[in-house]
Amino acid sequence: MSMTFEALNDLFTYELQVILDAEYQIAEALPKMIDAASLPYLKNKFNDQLTQTQEQITRLEKAFNLLGIPPTRIRCEAIAGLLKDSDTLVQAEGNPAAIDAGLISTAQKGEHYLISAYGTLRTFARTLGRKDVADLLKTTLREEAKADELLTTIAEASINKKAA
Repeated sequence: MSMTFEALNDLFTYELQVILDAEYQIAEALPKMIDAASLPYLKNKFNDQLTQTQEQITRLEKAFNLLGIPPTRIRCEAIAGLLKDSDTLVQAEGNPAAIDAGLISTAQKGEHYLISAYGTLRTFARTLGRKDVADLLKTTLREEAKADELLTTIAEASINKKAA
């Protein structure tokens, strides 16, 4: 698929469509990760993340509406690749703590991608004079950073030690 980018707005729209797809893919994958996690507090964290992802999708759709464009999706290959790793862990057998550590690792890789993507999108929105959209993206960016920190805390507090 060949794209044409004449201005920053074209790239901004494209990147919004990609991140919308990423969030939908994550929302589809999280129930499997919840089922695969062995520790109740990790299951709860992934369940909270599912709720938050659904809210982020709604926020993205609001951004599309503010921009006057339909909320369409363009396949996010980066998240698709990370979710293949997640599928491997979801289907894995062995030490439940090691699987939990792997699930956290995969989730954090996704968070890092999302932090980068939302940071860039927020900057694009600011550059384009869309403070309203930038504020929505900033909210999500903060949520993604907080989720990453919480996953680190969970891993370092117990799961990594149990997996060792």
